[in-house]
Amino acid sequence: MDFIAAIPGMLTDKFGPMGPLYAVGVLGVLMIVLTLPSLLNKPVDPLDKLRREVRDQDTRPGKGKSQSQSLRPTSRADKLDRFSTFLEPQNEEDLSAAKLKLVRAGYRSKSAVRTFHFMQFTLGIVLLLVGLLYALLKSNGEEVSTANLIMSVIIPGGIGYYLPKYWVERRVQSRQEAITNGFPDSLDMMLVCVEAGQSLDQSIIRVAREMRASFPDLADEYEVVANEMKAGKDKVQVLKDMSERCGVTDIGSFVTVLIQSATFGTSIAEALRVFSAEMRDKRVMRAEEKANVLPTKLTLGTMMFTVPPLLIILIGPSVYAITNTLQNSNF
Repeated sequence: MDFIAAIPGMLTDKFGPMGPLYAVGVLGVLMIVLTLPSLLNKPVDPLDKLRREVRDQDTRPGKGKSQSQSLRPTSRADKLDRFSTFLEPQNEEDLSAAKLKLVRAGYRSKSAVRTFHFMQFTLGIVLLLVGLLYALLKSNGEEVSTANLIMSVIIPGGIGYYLPKYWVERRVQSRQEAITNGFPDSLDMMLVCVEAGQSLDQSIIRVAREMRASFPDLADEYEVVANEMKAGKDKVQVLKDMSERCGVTDIGSFVTVLIQSATFGTSIAEALRVFSAEMRDKRVMRAEEKANVLPTKLTLGTMMFTVPPLLIILIGPSVYAITNTLQNSNF
């Protein structure tokens, strides 16, 4: 421990007041240089190898197929593919959880997980360098303490690293709130479509089209459900996937009602009528709950911005008079 404590003094004696700062910069560059070879020497993925072989077979003379006509063409837009081992969790559970969180935030692309971790890495490095530059400019040639140097460099780097995570969390919350607010209206519209004689698939397509202007997030979910049903996926599994993607309790209950209605052979229109009425009542209860909480939230503001000025107006003259009386009595 004494040797570690003596390192800043040794660097200052050898390189001047900016010695510790130079050491931190050299250490950061060295870590980046040591990490790059492991990123660039990525092992060949067997699936990528298989895709290349299939593409080569399709592009051979006599096949009559080009790369653009292959069944699964490779995407050239994903520039982060070579860094996938570094930018994606290697554990299947962690990868699935990261994908689910990003899907709930509305990011459905194949490279969403890579982009998320790339933004974490990039913002962390950029803000760390910004903090280092700020410490250099703030020192102005004077000696900088090791504690201030660490605080100026580490705190911006930590903020840059956790900023994408905070953004995704806020995006998930706002998206779930928007889906919850628009869900009762979509149920009413779906009930009208079903009672008019349309099937459940057709009513979902109509609701997705009509809800696009007011609740685009909910319309996206209905559109995904409609496309999966058109593709021939099992209807029960499609509804369960929708519940998992949204992460909203009301949609989970709705999916359960539809599955039970299809299992027991009851009328879907009757189930939708009862459930939509329940969702309307629930929306009214949520509005009443917010209205009841409002006085409690206003209490703190009232105490902070109303009571102190009132006390100053009421007690101020008395305090002023008492102060003048004490001063005159002293003289």
